[in-house]
Amino acid sequence: MLNKRDIYRIIGHNIRDARKSKNLTQEDFAELMDKSWSYIAKLETGTQNFSIGKLIDIAGFLQTDLEKLLKITKD
Repeated sequence: MLNKRDIYRIIGHNIRDARKSKNLTQEDFAELMDKSWSYIAKLETGTQNFSIGKLIDIAGFLQTDLEKLLKITKD
C-alpha cells in the first residue's frame, strides 16, 4: 500500500510530465501560476502539499485532465 508521501511524489511526477509535454520550464509554469519556481520544483518532487482545489487549478493551467494528474501507478 502506498503512503501519503508516495502519492504526492507520483502526482508530482505526473505534473512534471504534463508540464514538459507543454514544453514549459519550471520557471515558465511558475510565472503562469503566479508562483515561485521553487514551489513548482517542490510540487514535482512531492515535497509540497496541495489541495484538490490547487490540483484542479494546475490541471487547468496545463490544459490537461485532472484524471491524468491523479493517475497512481507504482514504480
